[in-house]
Amino acid sequence: MRILIVKLSALGDIIHALPVLDYLRQAAPGAEIDWIVEEQNKAILEGHPLIRSVISVNTRTWRKAPFAANTCREVGAIVRRLRTASYDILFDLQGNIKSGIIAALAGGPHRYGFDRTGVRESLNLLFTNHHIPLGPDDHHISNRSLKIVSSAFNESYSSFALTSHIQTSPEDDQAAGELLRATKGDTHLLFHTGTTWETKKWSIEEWLELGRLVLDRFPSASILFSWGNELEHGEAEWLTKELGNRALLLPRLPLKSFCALLKKVDLAVGGDTGPIHIAAAVGTPTVSFYRATDARRNGPQGPRHIALQSSMPCSICLKRSCPEDQECRLAIRKADMFAAVVSILAPGVLR
Repeated sequence: MRILIVKLSALGDIIHALPVLDYLRQAAPGAEIDWIVEEQNKAILEGHPLIRSVISVNTRTWRKAPFAANTCREVGAIVRRLRTASYDILFDLQGNIKSGIIAALAGGPHRYGFDRTGVRESLNLLFTNHHIPLGPDDHHISNRSLKIVSSAFNESYSSFALTSHIQTSPEDDQAAGELLRATKGDTHLLFHTGTTWETKKWSIEEWLELGRLVLDRFPSASILFSWGNELEHGEAEWLTKELGNRALLLPRLPLKSFCALLKKVDLAVGGDTGPIHIAAAVGTPTVSFYRATDARRNGPQGPRHIALQSSMPCSICLKRSCPEDQECRLAIRKADMFAAVVSILAPGVLR
């Protein structure tokens, strides 16, 4: 059986979809699985033992110059590759127009996707021929993908014990271990303060107070600060200086090197952002908070993960900016964040 997964972006959504690979391993043993993804996100999938081939596309560049010779060559090559593969089943886990067009170009007798209530753009429905409805149990973003995939096999994903996996190299694993051995203490937390939306962030002063509480409660702990852009770098640098020699500002790391590091830390703390979802995917406990987005939908699942939702009545608004932003930030209480950290690192001994 040849299977194509269409899940192009964003990075966090791709990570949330990884359990479908373990489902297919158990429900369709021996299946050959390809995954088509945007070029900037392919590294997270490369080397995965359950993926035969990662096929990358660059739709952003193609849209900017749709009739350029290079665009025509690249699109033509992708179409020929997809058609030559002769997929038995295709799963469109994206649910928008561009993923639907890719599904149509790939062809195949069975193209599974969301129904009208689940698609992001209704025109997507024209390109799939199995439209799967979502139920109350499919609220979490990972479960949405699992519902689509499991519908082809009539075996509920809820009956499977499923895991995620991100492949890292021995060299990256070794470098991550050496970095941690060079830091102070034997308990390592990773704090990621940044995210793409202002309405997903927490106040930097609260981050500082949380860091102080953690370092005071755990004398052998150190905090590593990761960052993704210059603004986040500046904030992380300030926090590192304020917290002293048990805090470390990480260098900019390649994605797989960062994944290897997340495998080895004891806890990752942050908002609704990629590093938290990567940490959960590689098996590291997390404490995360959610303001404009839904902790029940986006937060890591399982007993080793704690997701806190803002107490604001308008929480889960999905707004990228808001006049009540500061009040909403303060609704994430540092006492609750600290209690969550302690409950994972030292359960039952919160002072």
